[in-house]
Amino acid sequence: MGCTHDCSSCSSDCKSKAQDLHEELNKYSSVKKVIGVVSGKGGVGKSLVTSMLAVTFNRLGKKTAVLDADITGPSIPKAFGVHERCRGNGEGIFPVVTETGIKMISVNLLLEHETDPVVWRSPVITGTVKQFWKDVIWEDVDYMFVDMPPGTGDVPLTVFQSLPIDGIVIVASPQELVSMIVQKAVKMAKMMNVPILGLVENMSWFMCPNCGKKHSIFGDSHIDGIAKEYDTQVLAKLPIDPELAKCVDEGKIELFSGDYLDDAAEIIEKELSK
Repeated sequence: MGCTHDCSSCSSDCKSKAQDLHEELNKYSSVKKVIGVVSGKGGVGKSLVTSMLAVTFNRLGKKTAVLDADITGPSIPKAFGVHERCRGNGEGIFPVVTETGIKMISVNLLLEHETDPVVWRSPVITGTVKQFWKDVIWEDVDYMFVDMPPGTGDVPLTVFQSLPIDGIVIVASPQELVSMIVQKAVKMAKMMNVPILGLVENMSWFMCPNCGKKHSIFGDSHIDGIAKEYDTQVLAKLPIDPELAKCVDEGKIELFSGDYLDDAAEIIEKELSK
């Protein structure tokens, strides 16, 4: 009763939702695997993890791409030091390619000035995310990483319904409050039948340069308990690393030599090959 037949914003469990709502790729595009990177709240390092995953898979010989779906808070271009604007033709939009060959699209690459605010209402934002998928020419991509905005609102829902997501990585930090919010993201993924590849805990520990001991700056970790409760796995526990932060600030994340996500990449690749 009262159905508008617009399933994109509906949480009801009805038969009409069985229809395929996925948007088609541009006819010149080829994307093999799509991985969403999500978080229950902002400020936990979701964009950092997205960037690091793209770099890590790229180093492993995979052709990677990043779709920045965080329309009102885009930070992916900053991490890679990309400032040029996208170009296109009658067939579609060309993503910007980083120094090491990672393809990327972000609203910042379309604005006249990258510091201009994006003051758009939700329908325009979700429409832009769909355009990033179907109007951009994604040539020969093995792994695409979608950097989503925090929370469980319109954009994550649009991505889950409109893109053929093969799995998601959930990013968290050690605080107790964050662990509760992570559970919301986990439950949303299960409601949408999106596979959870695993959890990444950012800012998990800090190695003191003087005493050589690990310190839990933000308190004890809860990530293992959450992973066990929801029958998933911990992919990585990232430290607070000043050198990594410096690389991101300088737009040189591709030059960071750390291997924090190497094991995670191996796990993800195995999960998606099943």
